[in-house]
Amino acid sequence: MRSISYLTKMTVFGCLLAMLPVLFIGWFSYATSTKEVQKHVNEGKMQLLYQINANVEQILTTVNHTLNQVVNSTVLKSALNSPLTVSDFNLYDNLRNEMLHMQTFDTRLEDVLLVNEKQDWLVKNSGLYRLSEYKYAEPISSAIHGPVSAAWTLNPSEWFYSEESANGAICPYSISLVKKLPVGGLEPYGLVMANIPSCSLQAQLQSDSGSADTIMVLDENNRILLHPDRSLIGQPAAAVGFTDTDLLSLSSGQFKTSLDKREYAVSYYRSPYNGWIYLSFTPLSSLTHESSKIGLYTLLVCLFILLLMALIAWIGSKRMYSPIRKLLKMVEDRLPGTERRKTNEFQVIGEQIHRLFQSNSKLEEQAHQHLKQARTFYLVRAYQGQTRLGELPGRLEGFGYGDRLAGWSQMAVMTLQLDSLDQTRYERRDIDLLLFAVHNMIEELVPPEQRFDPVAIDQTVVLLCGSPDSDRGIFNSMLYGITEDMQSNIRSYLGLSVSIGLSLPFESIKQLPIAYREGLDALKHRLKLGEGIVVQYEHLNSGKHYLKTNYPAHSESELIDAIKLADADKAREGLSIFMRKVFADEMTHQEYQIPLARLLNSLIVVMQESGISLNKIRHSQGTLYEEMIELGTVPEIEEWFWANVIEPMLRIFADRQSSQYQNISEKIIDLVQKLYDTDLSLEECASRLNYNANYLSSVFRKETNVSFSEYLAAYRFGMAKKWLKETDMPIKDIAARLRYNNPQNFIRSFRKQEGMTPGQYREKIS
Repeated sequence: MRSISYLTKMTVFGCLLAMLPVLFIGWFSYATSTKEVQKHVNEGKMQLLYQINANVEQILTTVNHTLNQVVNSTVLKSALNSPLTVSDFNLYDNLRNEMLHMQTFDTRLEDVLLVNEKQDWLVKNSGLYRLSEYKYAEPISSAIHGPVSAAWTLNPSEWFYSEESANGAICPYSISLVKKLPVGGLEPYGLVMANIPSCSLQAQLQSDSGSADTIMVLDENNRILLHPDRSLIGQPAAAVGFTDTDLLSLSSGQFKTSLDKREYAVSYYRSPYNGWIYLSFTPLSSLTHESSKIGLYTLLVCLFILLLMALIAWIGSKRMYSPIRKLLKMVEDRLPGTERRKTNEFQVIGEQIHRLFQSNSKLEEQAHQHLKQARTFYLVRAYQGQTRLGELPGRLEGFGYGDRLAGWSQMAVMTLQLDSLDQTRYERRDIDLLLFAVHNMIEELVPPEQRFDPVAIDQTVVLLCGSPDSDRGIFNSMLYGITEDMQSNIRSYLGLSVSIGLSLPFESIKQLPIAYREGLDALKHRLKLGEGIVVQYEHLNSGKHYLKTNYPAHSESELIDAIKLADADKAREGLSIFMRKVFADEMTHQEYQIPLARLLNSLIVVMQESGISLNKIRHSQGTLYEEMIELGTVPEIEEWFWANVIEPMLRIFADRQSSQYQNISEKIIDLVQKLYDTDLSLEECASRLNYNANYLSSVFRKETNVSFSEYLAAYRFGMAKKWLKETDMPIKDIAARLRYNNPQNFIRSFRKQEGMTPGQYREKIS
């Protein structure tokens, strides 16, 4: 005998589950409806008032925000100091455009009035007037000398339509936002009035359809601002028979009152934004009328809900069972007769899921294909010193290099670069394909147990080789054998010569970034030794580094990060750690000056990139470098860095975190650093940041003491020097990437800045 299907079980359970709460809710709602109806209606009225208040104030806030932009615009500031005569047409036209842009559907503005009592002019939609000749000049001028610098007021609309036709004003009154000009001035001599016809806000007072409610808005003086009857606008609240204004003392509330011998429930809400009072008058008869119908409605609704829930339970159960049916159909197609043999649908599905788990090994194989990409990415960051050295062994072990690291006694980094492509069948655009071919040849030539995976970094193929043999001579012989095979095969198959740099042998993987730099330094000697060479770093400078200690670049990076985050405690700690590492080795006084000067230079670069002028942290004579050289003890050096450089930078970055100007300047600087090689302009930045271009220009110059174009040019010039120093990129490519029309313009600009051509600069620093 077959058991009941899962679909039937879900349908029966759904019906039972729906029946109990429906019966309980029906009884409970009938028992408590009379007591709760007033409460819910009052809450609804308050919510309606909140919504009306939010809708009205959204319009008022939009008007205020738009008016602030006009008030702070350079056009208005120029106009306030101008008599606006016939010769000032351009200024007048720009001013009119600023005012017309405010009058959108969102603001509901009908007219904007700009008054300058000092220059005796008035501007509105219909044109330019002399204030002394304007019909309503006296009441308008009185607002300039009032006690409030900015306020919402109710004014007759005829003030703004004095010379137009009598029917020009759509409403007898307008709600005006009045701001004195200039903003913040001790003696204002002008004002701007943004006028919203009160009738245009009437749509915000619509109550529920069919409702007998009356909604109106009073100002702080209990004058009617908005009312369904337009003739009552501007009159006191007593005009509608409402005299209990003393009951409106709280921010919100509800009470009962009589209007025209009828009882009303009054809900009110006082806006904290402008003190307006929003009132809703609901007849009490409409509230009690519904109570008698609740019993019948409850019964009908409960019956309807029971039938509906039964239907929903059946439909819902059928839909939820649909995936199970599809799975069973798939199982039956694969294994005919399975569903008939089983009494539980989930048992059949479970067997198929078990088979899916058996294919887990195939999924793992696919995941391993992506592991190589992640491993290559991490190796690139490790070579460049962008990883924590303490985590390096563990992360490499996680990528499958653990056995090789454990078995190797010595390691060395090879850096391979293609020599010139001139007079070959290749072009510069083929460099990526050639590096890919070299990468594949290395993987075939060098056994995996002797190397890490080769990676390409800035047109250089980098390879870490290792050997379990601790003898230096044997290890060097192995390295030279590998380099000879590489050069021979690349010359044979690609017809190209390559140069290879070898780092000093090392034993700890934590020295990987240093070895990578050694390999690059070795390759730089191609300029003297020619192409197709193999240079080992130990043959340079007698196998010694330029300094007797490794520069703590990671500690410097953490110190700079703490300064940018304005974290004084971490910055102080980072400075102490940096100093301990620098002075850990025994060196001469002159040798100590090199890492200290490097740190000082890095901090100055951070200031320049962040748009901080040096005179903001330094006002004395002499240079920072001269002061630093005169210091004699470690505590003096550490305290000097803290007091003269780091602490002032911390204050500036802390101030910028709370400054809107800095936020804007940092966004502009970030755009420059990301898009410097595009046709970037101040207008493009303004479009991306949603600001006015003139405003951005003013903010950026005020914060950085340079213009946007000067900063962009300086940053591009710095990138050009960096590429000339660190890459072999042709000068014409650098000029094109930095958006110069032709290389000659770039060369002339570079000579003007540096006193030499780009080619001479590259030769000088090589």
